[in-house]
Amino acid sequence: MRAVDIIIKKRDGGELTTEEIQFFVQGYTQGTIPDYQAAAWLMAVFLRGMTDRETEDLTMAMAYSGDILDLKDVASFVVDKHSTGGVGDKVSLVVVPTVAACGLPVGKMTGRGLGFSGGTLDKLESIPGFRTDLTHEEFKEQLARIGIVLTGQSLDLAPADRKIYALRDVTGTVPSLPLIVSSIMSKKIAAGADAIVLDVKVGSGAFMKTLEDAEALARSMVRIGRRVGRQVVALLSDMNQPLGWAVGNAVEVREAIETLHGGGPEDFREHCLVVAAEMLTLGGKAADPEEGKRLAAEAIGSGAAWEKFCAMVEAQGGDLSVVEDPDRLPRARLVEPVPAPVGGYLQKVNAAEVGLAVVDLGGGREKKEDTIDHAVGVITHHKVGDRIEEGEPLFTIHANDEHRLAMARERLLAAHTIGPEPVEPLPLFYGRIDAA
Repeated sequence: MRAVDIIIKKRDGGELTTEEIQFFVQGYTQGTIPDYQAAAWLMAVFLRGMTDRETEDLTMAMAYSGDILDLKDVASFVVDKHSTGGVGDKVSLVVVPTVAACGLPVGKMTGRGLGFSGGTLDKLESIPGFRTDLTHEEFKEQLARIGIVLTGQSLDLAPADRKIYALRDVTGTVPSLPLIVSSIMSKKIAAGADAIVLDVKVGSGAFMKTLEDAEALARSMVRIGRRVGRQVVALLSDMNQPLGWAVGNAVEVREAIETLHGGGPEDFREHCLVVAAEMLTLGGKAADPEEGKRLAAEAIGSGAAWEKFCAMVEAQGGDLSVVEDPDRLPRARLVEPVPAPVGGYLQKVNAAEVGLAVVDLGGGREKKEDTIDHAVGVITHHKVGDRIEEGEPLFTIHANDEHRLAMARERLLAAHTIGPEPVEPLPLFYGRIDAA
């Protein structure tokens, strides 16, 4: 069996066998298949797609490319959540400690930025000293001791995904349904959680642009999760504008901290409560999502969620004094409010362009080896449907370079559509899927 023959077969629209998929995944993981052949194969998959059977085979090949974590010796039931990626999506920073504060262990392995979508690891690394490279033993010990872990993907868990994930970002193959499904579910299967809530984004700032595509993605992931004995629920959520106000790394950590203290943007807080409610319901801590939402709100209101967040930061080596005084998080040298060029109603925001503006500023990656500037970002000041007066701040740019600031300003102005006619506010969620 040769890698080039598998590339050609998929390039020409053929359906790969289970053995061919396993051969390719194993070869790339072990280094016998080079990056350039893997890149060609990813583009073939992107252009030709995969059948349900191929997608499931790819997921399982990636999941079993390394170890499978067994958490039964540290917790009887563990929940996890995953977002398919969005702009301003710092949900895990609030939801994970909130659910853990309700007595339900949360063991989550998360990823870095991908395309215009910010990564939770990049945000966490805004906190000096915060470790995102826990070993299996450290993961399990921390989960048993404080009931919360939020770390990077272990080198031994789904190593095929780690290599493919990085390559997709720089080969234009991110928004592919089979590649997204296999990436997410291989990690979740390998990480050992009993139940998973999937936050599937749809809209201009998501990899799935239409509700139809988002539903197909959600159903595929639910089907694979159920097939391997996991409880899985998917929520379809809006990403036609940034979630919350902040987009970046340190700026999003600040917003998450505000939310854990009972403040934060209304849309972001509500989104977090809904996701937490689903996790608490799956984990048996709540009879239904309504009760779960009440429990989550109580955990935030009482300060228990904040205490759990601090316990996690301290356990993973983060500087607790920085999260207790968020002004000590990385701060940009240049802060520029940009006024609205005209008055009217905010009719549309291209969320992907907002995310790309942060990449322009240095807050995301253009190449696999790029480093992240944690201080830069954007604060948006309005939601779709808002009335805006000419000259009032439309957004604020946090930058460390004049040229990058100018690039971001131009992109952000073009991303906002202001018109004379009022429009309805956007919904937070479009639906819930718990069956394939």
